[in-house]
Amino acid sequence: MDFAAARRNMVASQIKTNRVTDPLVIEAISEVPREKFLAPEQRNFAYVDDDLPIGKGRVIMEPMVLARLLQLADVQTSDNALLIGAGTGYSTAVLARMASSVVAVESDPDLAARASKILTELPVDNAAVVSGDLARGKPEQGPFDVIFINGAVATIPDGLKNQLADGGRLVGIVADGPMGRATLVTRSGNAFGHRTEFDAATPILPGFQKQTGFVF
Repeated sequence: MDFAAARRNMVASQIKTNRVTDPLVIEAISEVPREKFLAPEQRNFAYVDDDLPIGKGRVIMEPMVLARLLQLADVQTSDNALLIGAGTGYSTAVLARMASSVVAVESDPDLAARASKILTELPVDNAAVVSGDLARGKPEQGPFDVIFINGAVATIPDGLKNQLADGGRLVGIVADGPMGRATLVTRSGNAFGHRTEFDAATPILPGFQKQTGFVF
C-alpha cells in the first residue's frame, strides 16, 4: 500500500474539507505516518476516517477530531505542551511537530513503552512519554501553554486546568454519554473560560468516567 498517497488523500478529504485551515495543523498531520503507530495487521486501515483500536480499550483518535482539536488549541511553535493519554504516540508525534516540546502522560506501561519506542525510531526528539496517572497530569513540569486531552472525559479535572500557564489553552472532548463536545478551556490569571465547538463520539479515557454516587 502507498501510505504516503493515502496520507495525502486523508488530509485532502478528511482534514481540509472539515474547516481545518491552520497551516501548522495541516503540515503536522501531513508529515506524521499514522501507520507506524498501529500493529502491522492494522496498517492498511491507517487512514480511514475513524478511531482505530490499539488495545487496552484505547484508540488512535479520528483524524478530523484530532485536527480540529489542535486547531482549537491554537498551538504555537514556541509552546510547551502536555498531552494526556499518549496511547501508542500518534497524537504526541503530531503535536510535537507543532509545539516546542511535549510531555505525554500514559497510565498503561505497555502503551507507554510502545509509544516511546516508536517516537525514538521516527525520530521525534522534542517529546517525552512518562508513565503516570492521567488525571494528575505532570504539574512538576508545568505550567503548560497547551494541554491536549487525547480522548473524552466526563469532566475536566481542576488539577489539569491549574497546570495551564497564564494565557494557556486546554482542549478535549467532554462527554456525558456516547456523544461529546469539543471543549476549549482558557486561562487568564486565576480565571478560566470555557467554550464548546463541535460534536465527537470519542471514547472515554480510563480514569475519566462519570462518577456515580449512592442514591437514597
